[in-house]
Amino acid sequence: MRIIIVSGLSGSGKTIALQTLEDLDYYCVDNLPFKLILPLAQEILASSDILPPAIAVGVDARNFIDELYQFPATLTELRASSNLSVEVLFLQADDEILLKRYNETRRRHPLDLGNIPLQEVIRQERSLLEPIVACADLIIDTSDTNIYQLRELLRTRLHDTPREVMSLLFESFGFKNGVPSDADFVFDVRCLPNPHWESQLRPLTGLDQPVIEFLEAHPEVMVMIGDLRRFLEAWLGQFEASERSYLTVAIGCTGGQHRSVFIAEALARQFGEIRDFVMVRHRELKLTK
Repeated sequence: MRIIIVSGLSGSGKTIALQTLEDLDYYCVDNLPFKLILPLAQEILASSDILPPAIAVGVDARNFIDELYQFPATLTELRASSNLSVEVLFLQADDEILLKRYNETRRRHPLDLGNIPLQEVIRQERSLLEPIVACADLIIDTSDTNIYQLRELLRTRLHDTPREVMSLLFESFGFKNGVPSDADFVFDVRCLPNPHWESQLRPLTGLDQPVIEFLEAHPEVMVMIGDLRRFLEAWLGQFEASERSYLTVAIGCTGGQHRSVFIAEALARQFGEIRDFVMVRHRELKLTK
């Protein structure tokens, strides 16, 4: 049986994640103490003839503090069970985004006792959840992701990809907006010719044919793509051998509109020809496919 432990910062989208998995017929339980996860799975296995595709368990900082520190040991115990496959999903977002979300919804943070500023509560929660994020198989930063994009990302990476196959995501981004915190590899392509300085190309993106033709006409762009492909081909097998389920390759240019989009698309297309479960996401364009 597959168990997905869903954790993360309050306001980062844990409820949306559990709702999405529930819509996919997962058996979902929110805020369950760690020690009850194994008995829950054993009870379901013993008492049900028709098993759900997986169990999704929400775990957050409302658990007892001593249990949070015991999370790695509890996770090891769960994974030692021969009939269980356990993954940890962790959702996070920038402090400014979390503050904005709480201000807009007027919700109270679950750890807010009213005696310290909200920003300090968020900082404390990050610290409390460090044992969980250190064990996470998949980390998703929802700072620049809306509800619909998060649902699609979860459905594709968690539900549509078999547990034994590594899901590979190529993500374009703009350095001016910060590096994606959930990236495993980060490649900087700002040294390449920039379509931004061509007035007719400036309003377009790396998905548009004129920009594609501009970049393909520069040999150094194609050399960069070839070098990145060879590097990844050499090392992806090592990650799969270590039983990694998810890998995110981030490609960054200045604004995340032209060069990084083009190269992320090119790599996703090339690896999609030889691998299953390859995705591409353009952070600044708000597009995942």
